[in-house]
Amino acid sequence: MSAFGRCDASGACQDACGILSAMTQSRSFPVALVALVAIAAAVLATSATADDHKAHKKRDHDVAREALLRREVLPLTRILAIAAERAPGEVIEVELEEAGPGRLKYDLKILAKNGRVRELELDAKTGATLKLEDD
Repeated sequence: MSAFGRCDASGACQDACGILSAMTQSRSFPVALVALVAIAAAVLATSATADDHKAHKKRDHDVAREALLRREVLPLTRILAIAAERAPGEVIEVELEEAGPGRLKYDLKILAKNGRVRELELDAKTGATLKLEDD
C-alpha cells in the first residue's frame, strides 16, 4: 500500500479517491484526459483574465489620476457632495466613464431612503447633471 493509494487482492490499485485507476482501466480514459486538459485550460484562462482585469484597473486608475492632475475632472469628494445635494441617499457605486470624444462623466448609483436605486450622471469637469433617473 502506498501513501497515495491502495491495492486490492486482484492487484488493481486505486488512488485516494479511486479516480486514477477507474480512468486508466476503462475506455473513458481518453475522454477523462480531454476533460482534464479542458479544465486546466479554463483555469489558465481565468488566471490570464484576472491578470488582464488587474492591469485594466490600474490603467483606469492612472487615466483618472492624470485627468484630475490636468483639472479635466472634479475630485471625487466634490462629486460626492454634488450627488448628495441632487440625489440624497447612500452612494453604492461610482464609475468614471467616457461621455464622448474628450469628455468624461461620473456615473453614480445611489440607494435612496425609499429603497429605490437612482442613477445620476454628472459631467466630470463641471459637475453639471447629465441624467437623473430611477434605475
